[in-house]
Amino acid sequence: MDKQNNKSLNQKYSKTDKRSLFLGGFIVFVITITPFLFYSYESFPSGTTWETSLFSLDTGYDSMQYFAYYFLGKFVPLLLLLIWFFTCKHWWHWIILVPIAMYAFQLWGVVNENYNMDVLEIYYILPLMMVLVPLVYLVRAKLFNKVRGTDLKAFEEDLMTKKSFWYQLRDLFR
Repeated sequence: MDKQNNKSLNQKYSKTDKRSLFLGGFIVFVITITPFLFYSYESFPSGTTWETSLFSLDTGYDSMQYFAYYFLGKFVPLLLLLIWFFTCKHWWHWIILVPIAMYAFQLWGVVNENYNMDVLEIYYILPLMMVLVPLVYLVRAKLFNKVRGTDLKAFEEDLMTKKSFWYQLRDLFR
């Protein structure tokens, strides 16, 4: 009976291992082809219209190559950041949402041919940062309190004491 339980347990793990191995291989493949994906803008037509038997695409940029260059210049880092965000197991991975939001707004500006999007995106990302950065720092403080065994009063007292620049710098990396 013990052997049967062991066998069913091994079958369960082998299915999970195969799935995670396939998913990991796919993620590695996507990361590997990103340089080729980025430089694929050179294969786009040099005119402002791209016509195929399936669709016709017109752009307001000087050529489709420029559009593809700007689009892929925003899409490839966004793709890599999304992979990083969804595969990261660290507690701080939520802060990756800030550059993800930045590239998403820039990509939206490229698609909508809004040439001022790079200037205005900070106004859209600022509210996200105002919420996300303090929350991530709060999680960090709570984690360090549990690890170090200190309570919040000691943490507040530590914040209120005056420290030299070098002490603060050393304290960051402790």
